[in-house]
Amino acid sequence: MKDYVVKDIKMAKQGAERIEWARRHMPVLNYIKEEFQKTKPLKGVNVIACLHVTVETANLISTLQAGGANVALTASNPLSTQDDVAAALAKGGVKVYAIRGENEKQYYENIESALKIKPNVTLDDGADVIATVHSKHPEYLKGIYGGCEETTTGVIRLRAMAADGALKYPVIAVNDAETKMMFDNRYGTGQSTLHGIINATNILLAGKNVVVVGYGWCGRGVAMRAKGMGSNVIVVEVSPRKALEAAMDGFRVMDMKQAAKEGDLFITVTGDVSVIRKEHFKLMKDQAIVCNSGHFNVEIDLEDLGKMAKKVNEVKTDVMEYVLDDGRRIYVLAEGRLVNLACAFGHPPEVMDMSFANQALSVKHIVENHKKLKNEVYKVPEAIDNRVAKMKLETMGISIEKLTKEQEKYLSSWSMGT
Repeated sequence: MKDYVVKDIKMAKQGAERIEWARRHMPVLNYIKEEFQKTKPLKGVNVIACLHVTVETANLISTLQAGGANVALTASNPLSTQDDVAAALAKGGVKVYAIRGENEKQYYENIESALKIKPNVTLDDGADVIATVHSKHPEYLKGIYGGCEETTTGVIRLRAMAADGALKYPVIAVNDAETKMMFDNRYGTGQSTLHGIINATNILLAGKNVVVVGYGWCGRGVAMRAKGMGSNVIVVEVSPRKALEAAMDGFRVMDMKQAAKEGDLFITVTGDVSVIRKEHFKLMKDQAIVCNSGHFNVEIDLEDLGKMAKKVNEVKTDVMEYVLDDGRRIYVLAEGRLVNLACAFGHPPEVMDMSFANQALSVKHIVENHKKLKNEVYKVPEAIDNRVAKMKLETMGISIEKLTKEQEKYLSSWSMGT
């Protein structure tokens, strides 16, 4: 088993400096790390992490190691790896297998290499490790206590597996913790998506018609931030309730065919396949920009677009130009992959502080309780979610109100009346 596969181990110093900068903005995770160093709740536990290899992830890995875990890390997306971070982790003794721009074959080879740690706990961002174990390596199942899943797309996959009786070990849906979903997905995705788009294109967002496809927590965040930058935001949604919410939030809501005619910039955040496809490309303006901030690169049907194009050019880094038969040009960012990670740095450390605090405490929960857990998808225990929120407030210097005994009695009683 190779100790690591990275682009250039000489990049380690730069990566270490960036990891340290992020650490200073992740106070909750730092607190948990200090606690783990004292109590060693993960002593001897083998953990495989298939996550975006970023400075924030590096601090999660360091926290798990402080708790006594042996960790192998591989990328959850071919374009999200920060090569200097991978080098710094490898230099620090982590078994890391990740190179930015790796092809599909290399991507799965790296997962295979990381799996040789013989994991007791799996951490996923998209459920690729869980899928690989279930489909190719059932021999590892007996040693796995449980896993955690970080993103909406992965949770959807795992709930489908559980419903079919195919899930062979318990998984905690870290994505569904309120201190993850409401903050990471909304504020993290909202800010980092626009950061990626601006990095790749340097376009002015003010005055643009920005079409946000999907109005979950990620879509809410993107729409909110685009509106704040002066964009005219259009929301495309399939859920009547979410569409109604978007309308009440002040956004124009319409179907994709109508939006395709009006949009200057399209951002997909649905977790579903082919939400922008041939029938929509036919209607788009010249020089429309299309990008994705959902986990997998399936939301924009690039196969359709490729067949429609008479010429495809890379006009600048991370920007592909598709020239159609009628001369219209459609620009696709980051090959339809996560634009916030491929073209920028991903979520800010302040929001990943909460997400990865949930991850670390959920790993501890799995190790301590795995014998009681069934092969189901669990929510993060409410006590963990509340603890993370409380710690975050404390690090921000915010105090909150407490119920009096009279108030507690009133809320728990049916007999006190009005």
